[in-house]
Amino acid sequence: MNKRILLIGYNYFPEPTGIGKYSGEMIQWLADRGYTCTVVTAYPYYPFWKVQEPYYQNRNRYQVEERTGSLGGSITVHRCPMYIPAAPSGLKRMLLDFSFLVSSFFKVVQLSFGQKHDYVVAVAPSFQFGLLGVLYKKLKSAKFIYHIHDMQIEAARDLNMIKSEGVVNFLLKVEKYIFNQATVVSSVSEQMVAKIEAKAKKEVVLFPNWVDDARFFPITDRGALKQEFGFAATDTIVLYSGAIGEKQGLESIVYAAQEFRQEPGVKFLICGSGPYKEKLMNLVAELKLDNVIFFPLQPVEKFNKFLNVADIHLVIQKANASDLMMPSKLTTILAVGGLALITANEGSGLHTLVQKHGVGLLAEAENQQALNAALRQAIAGSHETIRLNAREYAKNYLFIDKIMSKFEGQLA
Repeated sequence: MNKRILLIGYNYFPEPTGIGKYSGEMIQWLADRGYTCTVVTAYPYYPFWKVQEPYYQNRNRYQVEERTGSLGGSITVHRCPMYIPAAPSGLKRMLLDFSFLVSSFFKVVQLSFGQKHDYVVAVAPSFQFGLLGVLYKKLKSAKFIYHIHDMQIEAARDLNMIKSEGVVNFLLKVEKYIFNQATVVSSVSEQMVAKIEAKAKKEVVLFPNWVDDARFFPITDRGALKQEFGFAATDTIVLYSGAIGEKQGLESIVYAAQEFRQEPGVKFLICGSGPYKEKLMNLVAELKLDNVIFFPLQPVEKFNKFLNVADIHLVIQKANASDLMMPSKLTTILAVGGLALITANEGSGLHTLVQKHGVGLLAEAENQQALNAALRQAIAGSHETIRLNAREYAKNYLFIDKIMSKFEGQLA
């Protein structure tokens, strides 16, 4: 009999970036290998912060979708209604999390009356979705895997989204209960694994983000690609592609562009969507910069070409976030052999990884002068060794079949 897996999390396919992308690819990989997969999720909203078509009209009701995989596998997706703020603040994000917790609770209870799933996988954020994993484990005696992309409580505390020490301590106690109940706890980077092990007091499995090597690979003729996207072949393209939110501190890109405004051949591209995009656009207008170009999220079929356009890829994060989350955008940058310029401080997980494997350039986080200087260093040379190291790292550590095969071992 095929093994049955239940995944719980509000980000899922067809969301194009972030956690939804990885959860969708994980379930499809399992279904293609014969697993019977059920997903309890929300309607796709990220990174746009609005439910996307063709789901918008049905966003306030429950909906079921069926898909098939190869080798007899299948995917059943249960979409649950959820409050989605157009301009998320700390409080509104809490309401978003709580609304999905409530609506998905009823769906999980309903599913518990059906055929048993052998494994329930709860994906954080939001951390409290682990409670749904605990619930299903207790109701059906399933094995419970708690997979952590972001250390949400610490991030909310450090970014001053939650200022009450009492609230933070209560949330940490709830999280500790989830850890104690989980059969397996996993996370996406070595540094996060170490931090979670310290507070969970149990082994944590490394389950990193991956990249599909059939979709993302180097293209050598970057000049022709630049022309295809409307630039001169000789332009130097500095690209940020990803979610546009508060945790990254993306204003630094605009101020870096201001530093290079007298060099017309250097173009700064900001590609993506998110609640802070309008703020960045207003800042560009205020500074009267014509070397910053905003692009919408690119369709999947064009995204590999778009990534290969860039001479330099920016991975921008605030200092207190670089140990709490592994940016998903970095996997595709490495896969295309891109030159990544990463803001991360010494001792952080990102800094350690980049320095150990030589896969990018580093600049001190939240230091505009350091970022500007690193950009000049990046522009001054081809850095071919770093590009080769990046592609080699992706081959050795990030290709989906290798990572998912190890994860499958947890389902033995």
